[in-house]
Amino acid sequence: MGSVGRRAPIRGDRVALVSRAVKRVFSVFFAIALCPLACATYREDLNRGQRMYEENQYEHALALWRLLEDDADSLSVRDQARYAYLRGMTDYRLGFRADSRHWLALAKATEQAHAGGLSLEWKERMEQSLTDLNQDVYGTAVRFDDSGAHAVEYGKAAPADGSSEPAAAPPAAPASPAQPNGRCTTNAQCPSGQICDGKYCTSL
Repeated sequence: MGSVGRRAPIRGDRVALVSRAVKRVFSVFFAIALCPLACATYREDLNRGQRMYEENQYEHALALWRLLEDDADSLSVRDQARYAYLRGMTDYRLGFRADSRHWLALAKATEQAHAGGLSLEWKERMEQSLTDLNQDVYGTAVRFDDSGAHAVEYGKAAPADGSSEPAAAPPAAPASPAQPNGRCTTNAQCPSGQICDGKYCTSL
């Protein structure tokens, strides 16, 4: 009896260990089973946000993009490129230019590393938008002197005598001819306040 009593705790420990191992295995399998469901949900959110964007519901689309941001890495690589593009273009339409440049640059890098996520039309639009957004960063330089701060465009010399009078601007290049029926190939062919979107001039 004494011997049986001493072995009972050992058997109890073994049962506890087996029980914990079974629970751990069950948890792993449960997580694996849920993963496809979660990934499918994220992709459905991405598709829903794209529909909002295409219907010009930019504020609603942006709200959904922000909710999806933390889980975007659960999407496939191609869908991650699509998410970054749509997020960047939504910010672009809403005037959040710094955020737009960040997301469009990320979309471009992702597409270059893993091609196939963006259509040719999307890639053309992305390049046009990035060209415009890069002007905010590379288009002007700020120079400070005794007379105060003013912007000097790259490629133009500052006044030699230190005066605040800007140097004479070179003749402006002729604007690209406008296309009939509001069609366009670049942003320069659209009136002020519009961009070339899908080969048509569209208001921001």
